[in-house]
Amino acid sequence: MAHVIVITNQKGGVGKTTTAVNLSACLAASGVKTLLIDLDPQGNATSGIGLDKNNLEFTLYDVLINETLMANVIYETQVENLHIVPSDKHLAGAEVELVDVPRRENRLRDTIEPIRDRYEYIIVDSPPSLSLLTVNGLAAGDSVLIPLQCEYYALEGLSELLQTIILVRDNVNPALKLQGVLLTMYQRTNLSRQVIEDVRAHLGEKVYQTVIPRNVTLGEAPSFGKPVIHYDAHCAGALAYLALTEEILAHN
Repeated sequence: MAHVIVITNQKGGVGKTTTAVNLSACLAASGVKTLLIDLDPQGNATSGIGLDKNNLEFTLYDVLINETLMANVIYETQVENLHIVPSDKHLAGAEVELVDVPRRENRLRDTIEPIRDRYEYIIVDSPPSLSLLTVNGLAAGDSVLIPLQCEYYALEGLSELLQTIILVRDNVNPALKLQGVLLTMYQRTNLSRQVIEDVRAHLGEKVYQTVIPRNVTLGEAPSFGKPVIHYDAHCAGALAYLALTEEILAHN
């Protein structure tokens, strides 16, 4: 059965989708059969992996709202061993439409169950908010990976997110655990080094040893619809995500 990792942070611009796309691609490159689920209505993971989100027959919206089988909304990607369940702007409407649906927090988990045995890892890219969609992701997950930017306000909001994870674990998904905190957008400055020290002091072994640098190539790759290892496999960003993948595979 697949291990479901939910990548989430209610703060935008911290490298959440970058991590979802590149971790998925690196897992696949390691020979691990992987599914990426785009739970963000912006659909950036969908376009970042090379799909045209404006020309899709079915998306995750159809799964959550129209009860389309998840198996019918899985698309192949250009990356061997990597499939995706895409999203687009219609998913934003699911927030309202799910309000009166029975077991609304478990909608995603219920639709994932029939296809879990097809993959070794399922990576869920959540929206940058603590919304019903995010709660659905947390309810479906085995563990949570939190990208945290190396900036002054890094820890601000983290306690709120950790509290939400605890609430979901206590009320919806008792098996949910913290996979780890990933420090992103690192620069060789005193501020970045201080942030790393502070986060490690607070969270200890829950912080990955791998740190993702601020890297121009990581920002360029999505515009070509490619994960960074298929755009420039030797850049600092690609090497960092390969190291993160090794770290995750070694501990799961």
